[in-house]
Amino acid sequence: MRFRLIPRDESFYPLFAQQADYIASTAAALAALASNLPVSEAGVTAILDAERAGDEVTRKIRNLLETSIVTPFDREDIQELSNHLDDVLDEMRAVADHLRMHNVQTMIPGVTDQFNLLVRAADANKVLVSRLHNLKGVAEVGDEIERLESEADGTYRRVVAELFSGQHDALEILRWKNIVEAIESAIDAIEDASDVVQAIGVKHA
Repeated sequence: MRFRLIPRDESFYPLFAQQADYIASTAAALAALASNLPVSEAGVTAILDAERAGDEVTRKIRNLLETSIVTPFDREDIQELSNHLDDVLDEMRAVADHLRMHNVQTMIPGVTDQFNLLVRAADANKVLVSRLHNLKGVAEVGDEIERLESEADGTYRRVVAELFSGQHDALEILRWKNIVEAIESAIDAIEDASDVVQAIGVKHA
């Protein structure tokens, strides 16, 4: 065992876990919100509050980076991971904002599948982040997130095809295009975070 004169700062782990918790709970809340259109103001506000709380955790991580002498892994990886997790919450907030601002009344085919994949990816991300402290099994969970992201890509393409099938008017296309793109971006950000965790695992293997 390598001796460290100054111990690693372990306080990053609960902050990352908190980010992952916000992501998982917000994904579930967003899916529930979208299942009962038009969305409720209280439901949207709860998601906006979660995004702001996530921003505060991101700030704490950045501040901790400035004061920690020995970090558990590379500072660049800590910053990148935190940024990607923050991106997930930002995109989910965008979905809630669009649902409210566009006063969406009815769901279009395929979007429910997108929300379900977002929830599953967010849950897998929570498991992945919980393994940061020992990096055991991160490759397996990362593979599951990659599979979900690939499935989400296909679902996104089908939803876009539905939008431009000629069955929807121009205004509805514009409304839903913003929403489905934000859901897709949230899932992409989860995969980006997974890539960082897996890279950390390789470095510290």
